[in-house]
Amino acid sequence: MADAARNAQSMREAVETLNQIATGQSTPKTIKKNVTDLMADLRSDEYSLSVRAANAVSMLDDITQDPNMPSFVRVTLWQAVSKLESIRE
Repeated sequence: MADAARNAQSMREAVETLNQIATGQSTPKTIKKNVTDLMADLRSDEYSLSVRAANAVSMLDDITQDPNMPSFVRVTLWQAVSKLESIRE
């Protein structure tokens, strides 16, 4: 079983990265809305930490496919994906 403290730290770092996107001045409004909704799902206690992380990775994959997304936003989202992928049960 993976270390719960390490998983929680990875989740905090991923949420912090997503928050930077959601509050960024140059992030398109549609991306901000999607990321804000995603952060709410990550904070929900309805599912286990690893399930929330896996769902978020899937949603972020869809979000990063937007052709109108600035490249720096896409790279930052990939950083969040990397953190979320490290979360294991």
